[in-house]
Amino acid sequence: MSQQIVILAAGKGTRMGADVPKVLLPLEINIDPSGKTEYKPVISYLLKEIQDIPQDTAPIIVVGFKQDLVKETLGDKFIYVTQFDQKGTAHAVLSAKDAVTAKNFIVLYGDMPFTRKESISKLIDMHNSNDAKISMFIAQLPNFENQYEHFLTFGRILRDGEGKIVKIQEYKDCSSEQKLISEVNPGIYMFNSNWLWDKLAQIKDDNAQNEFYLTDIVEMAINDNEQIYSLPIAPEEVYGINTPEHLEFARKLV
Repeated sequence: MSQQIVILAAGKGTRMGADVPKVLLPLEINIDPSGKTEYKPVISYLLKEIQDIPQDTAPIIVVGFKQDLVKETLGDKFIYVTQFDQKGTAHAVLSAKDAVTAKNFIVLYGDMPFTRKESISKLIDMHNSNDAKISMFIAQLPNFENQYEHFLTFGRILRDGEGKIVKIQEYKDCSSEQKLISEVNPGIYMFNSNWLWDKLAQIKDDNAQNEFYLTDIVEMAINDNEQIYSLPIAPEEVYGINTPEHLEFARKLV
């Protein structure tokens, strides 16, 4: 089946307080017997997981902030596209449009280092076997305490009586009852390419951040009566790094 992988890696990570792209922050620091220090950047873990997944082309990496440094660090094994303005996840994906030639592609995040090859492959297989327009991971949380507090502000998955996804309710718009829903959206999707490009053109930036959000695609699919295929993934695999505290906790997970 025709497929590609797109990795979003354009962010600066303002909350990290560092002057390097977020995906290049060192997640693991090793010192060999000779005293040489080796830094393993956040994105390197994901790149290792996807290297054996069948793809039509090399992985596509969307870069932005200090893109030359990202390219120099990661090397020439990838296709790089530039998101010139930071206008949200939908805008980042749209930046990759000219590089996507496959029938389907999956969107991953360079700041989620623990997403495993096995899970990605399962999502790809499910999407392809159903000839789906949109497929996504969902994460079921035991609670929102301690290490799971990270997921508190994730969008909640709303389902109907038959178990079908009917809405992704962003946390800020959740009622008190909806905030208790422990099934959340980590934001990893696989799309039919042609279907997605048509939908991306319809997304508006009429929100507080004036950004274009990929989550809006889910709402469009629901309105068009498209079935949304979902697959559970362990919360630990979709742990994103957005703050120094997240980075410190991720180092403990490593």
